Amino acid sequence: MRVNCAHYRIPIPADVSSPFPADSHRSAPIDLARVRALFAQPARIAESAFLRREIAARMHERLALVRIAPECVLDAGCGEGADGPALQKRFPDAMLLGLDASPGMLLAAGRHQGAAQSAVRRLLQPWLAAGPGWDAGARLLCGNFSQLPLAAEAVDVVWSNLALHWHPQPDQVFPEWRRVLRTDGLLMFSCFGPDTFKEVRAAFLQADAMPHALPFVDMHDFGDMLVNAGFSTPVMDMEVLTVTYASVDKLMADMRAWGGNPLDTRRRGLLGRHAWQRVRQALERNRRPDGTLPLTFEVVYGHAFRPAPRRTVDGEAIVRFSPPRK
Repeated sequence: MRVNCAHYRIPIPADVSSPFPADSHRSAPIDLARVRALFAQPARIAESAFLRREIAARMHERLALVRIAPECVLDAGCGEGADGPALQKRFPDAMLLGLDASPGMLLAAGRHQGAAQSAVRRLLQPWLAAGPGWDAGARLLCGNFSQLPLAAEAVDVVWSNLALHWHPQPDQVFPEWRRVLRTDGLLMFSCFGPDTFKEVRAAFLQADAMPHALPFVDMHDFGDMLVNAGFSTPVMDMEVLTVTYASVDKLMADMRAWGGNPLDTRRRGLLGRHAWQRVRQALERNRRPDGTLPLTFEVVYGHAFRPAPRRTVDGEAIVRFSPPRK
C-alpha cells in the first residue's frame, strides 16, 4: 500500500450552512436492503479487511489527541466486530455497543466475541470479575444509522469506521448520531470520498453509462451536514491511498469484497463479453512502470462534538454563568 502526498485538513466555521437541499447529490440512490444482502456473508468481504484495519489505526491516532473518558461507546457499523478490542483497550471502563444493519455481520461479531471471551476465561477464570466489555448477548444491536435503537443522550462516543458511505442519506444520519450523544460527546468517523475507485469508474465508462460504483460524498459537504445537524467544532481531513495489484482479476475481486454495487440505478444484467473486454483493456492501460495496477481510495475523516444546549425544550434561552475564580 502506498500513501500519496495528498492530505487536507479543514476546520468548518460555525456559521456555515449547507446550500444543498435534502434530496441533492449528497444522497445517493442506495438500496439499503441490497446493502444488507451484500454484507450478509462476512467471508465475502474478508479480503478487504486489511484496509479497514489500516484506517482504524489512523483513526486511533486522531483519537489519541482527544481527552475523553466515556462511559458508553457506540461502534456504528461494527461489522464483524474487528474495531471492538482496540476501542475497549483504549476505554477499558466504558461499555461498548456494536451496531450494524446486517444480521450476518452481527452473528460473526458474536461468534468472535464469544470465542475471545472463552479463551480469556479459560486462562484467567480464577481472577475474573464481572465488568465492562464485549457481551455478544446484550451489546450487539441491529439497526439503521438514521433510526438508532437507543435513547437520547445514551452514549459518550460514536465511532464509525468506513460505514457511513453505505447510507443513502448521511444528512439524516448526523442528526440521529447527535441525538444519542451526551453533551460534549464525541463523533469520530471515516468513509470514502469521491475519488475512491476512480480507475474502475472510468474503465466501466468504456462499456456503458450505467453506474458501477457509488458516487461518494465530498468532505466539504460532510462538514456542512455536521454544522446543520448541530455539531460544534467539526474538523474534516482527507488522504488518498493507493493499493496496487498484479492483475485485473485480483483488483476486481477486491472491488467485490468492498461490498459491490448497491445502487438502485445499477445495471441488473451481466456485461457482454466484448464490453467486459473493453473494461479490462481500460484497466490494463493504467499499469505503472513496475507492472502493477493502481486502485485509488480517497479516505475522509471527520470528528465533532455535541455542544451544550442553548435553549430549553420550551424554547427559552439558556444563559450560563461561571463565577470568577478567586
